[in-house]
Amino acid sequence: MQAISRRSLLGGIALLATASSLAAAAEQLTVDAGEGRVTVSRFASERSGKRPAVLVLHGSRGFDLRPQAYQRYVKALTADGIDAYFVRYYTPADEKAFGTLNTRETREAYETGRFEAWAARVSAVLSAVLSGAYSSGRIGLLGFSLGGYVAAAAAARDERVSALAVLYGGMPDKIAPQVKHLPPMTELHGEADRNVPLASGEALVRLGESVGAAAEIVRYPGKAHGFDFADNDPMTADAVNRVGDFFQARLNAA
Repeated sequence: MQAISRRSLLGGIALLATASSLAAAAEQLTVDAGEGRVTVSRFASERSGKRPAVLVLHGSRGFDLRPQAYQRYVKALTADGIDAYFVRYYTPADEKAFGTLNTRETREAYETGRFEAWAARVSAVLSAVLSGAYSSGRIGLLGFSLGGYVAAAAAARDERVSALAVLYGGMPDKIAPQVKHLPPMTELHGEADRNVPLASGEALVRLGESVGAAAEIVRYPGKAHGFDFADNDPMTADAVNRVGDFFQARLNAA
């Protein structure tokens, strides 16, 4: 289990300065999947030859809530020679449903019934990316909040996932008893998170360890849900750097 340490902020400052330019560089794609196509934005690394990739899964309000926050992670990944993909796993029916669910209880009930379908849609994107001309055959999942739950569910059902990073998420309760496999993983979680309790992240790490996965949790004292979306918090750079280092080590391995 890791604790927070002081890290250089120079990389984080550079990410803040350049993230806004990434959206224009994205290639827009669609992937056929169950319940209709998945829309994907591809951010290619400048490294030549075959490369690993990371699929980025948004929180409940999508990538449009704070695009620059997600783009900081893209910048870190592509700088390390890893292609990044924004995966919009919602269907039009999901978008419509979320517009009518007005309480936390109704939203959570809806999500519980959708995790398997969302995980299957992520696996369809994974298949498409792995079949691409530039794929090295190694791919990771990076999920935030609700997307962290979807990423964990997808990694449990799809052994082609080489690495999993979850920010303030966990494993869906309905799926956890069925888990037999998970890849190496890291969980980053604020200790003051009231949306997804720290205990959920800790339970995911224990589950990973129970099935033989290398698993770690990084706790952020005093930090709330989505702490890494803040533009001027030193822990934003810490989180981005840790995630980048994790995928560089796991996906660029021979």
